[in-house]
Amino acid sequence: MAKVLVVDDDTSLREFLEMLLSRAGYQVVVAATLEQAKAALVATPVDVVVTDLRLGSQSGLDVVRAAQSIADRPEVIVVTAFATAVSAVEAMRQGAYDYIGKPFDNAELLLLVERAFEKRQLAAENKRLKATIGVGGRRLFVGSSPAMAEVWAIVDKVAPTRSTVLITGESGVGKEIVARTIHERSPRVHEPFVAVNCAAISEGVLESEIFGHVRGAFTGANADRDGLLVSAGEGTVFLDEIGELPASMQVKLLRVLQERMVKPVGSSREVPYRARVLAATNRNLEQEVAAGRFREDLFFRLNVISILVPPLRERRSDIRGLAQFFLERSAHELGRPGLRFAAETEALLESYRWNGNLRQLQNAVERAATLSDSDEILPSSLPPVVRGEPQGALVLDVSIPTGFSLEGYLEQLERRYLEAALKASGGSKSRAAQLLGLSFRSFRYRLAKNGMREPDGDGGPPTPP
Repeated sequence: MAKVLVVDDDTSLREFLEMLLSRAGYQVVVAATLEQAKAALVATPVDVVVTDLRLGSQSGLDVVRAAQSIADRPEVIVVTAFATAVSAVEAMRQGAYDYIGKPFDNAELLLLVERAFEKRQLAAENKRLKATIGVGGRRLFVGSSPAMAEVWAIVDKVAPTRSTVLITGESGVGKEIVARTIHERSPRVHEPFVAVNCAAISEGVLESEIFGHVRGAFTGANADRDGLLVSAGEGTVFLDEIGELPASMQVKLLRVLQERMVKPVGSSREVPYRARVLAATNRNLEQEVAAGRFREDLFFRLNVISILVPPLRERRSDIRGLAQFFLERSAHELGRPGLRFAAETEALLESYRWNGNLRQLQNAVERAATLSDSDEILPSSLPPVVRGEPQGALVLDVSIPTGFSLEGYLEQLERRYLEAALKASGGSKSRAAQLLGLSFRSFRYRLAKNGMREPDGDGGPPTPP
């Protein structure tokens, strides 16, 4: 049950609010003074505070400040006369959720309290999920391998600093997760974490995305826009695939990192930025420098602190825990909490080389969880290559029944996999395509070929014809 603290020096109004909120299903605590309100906030967790702006000679603004000062901060609604609306706005600036004028409509006040409570619930859920993601991200790497213990030791040292960090390693090892962990363990944790793939955006768009632009800088630039370095504020900007930067962008980025100033596209004025920059690449930048494809001065600027994430084959003791992590996540998404690996399946997972690293392991586990007909996942549900069979090898009864149609059989098989992938992805076509190893365009083509009409958007399963 949600708990509401009512703060008002007017006895009749205080009693009325207590009765109104109690009838609406809230547990109500009352206070007549600032001192009583502070004591109530300390004594028991409160979800929402409803306070008059004027408490005799005291101010409801002090109630707002008191609520903001405790760790588990409640949402605050300020009740005020119309003439003091300016002060109410000041209360919101200091952290109040909203205000309502006197005389107020009972239904409107109850709606405000409900929305404030919903906001608090959402914040609590986000905090819980963030903690879960942090634990999950660490679990993805720590395991029992000494190699990853070294990585996390460096992360713990560099996270509180402002240093630029270059994260290197093969594709799929989880470089972005390392970057996010650095952010989450830093004083910037409550600021944005913004990731941009330098290889996925054309040079002109990338420059505008990172540095910003002014109105009229190019066709379609109808207004000034801050780039990621500025809009991230005190947060973290993660430049993934930094080794793919074109030469001209390398020059501009070097100056930006040196001066901590950015010049938006089309502007002659430089503006400062405060964000921390992390970068990652699967290329050997020293070799790229030697080959003349990457600027040596930019490499040194980025490589203040370097973290090499080892490939999965060099930390086999992590495989079992990683596979279990991915299985639990897939089981949750599929609504099959009883999924588990057979002993021989675990043995195959641990013995495979995993050249595609975490990404390949994750896809293999998701595929096995999706296709397994029983809660115990057998080796037959793993990709053929993991089972030690040549890619594409078929393990089928090759007897051909009378009237057999290969085209018809393949169509049925394809449709079954399409439906299974959509079910496993919750109707997301992009995720389903990834599960099947298809491009998004190819997946849509196969849906159309099989007469499976697409839903609106990317959220629901296809409708049979």
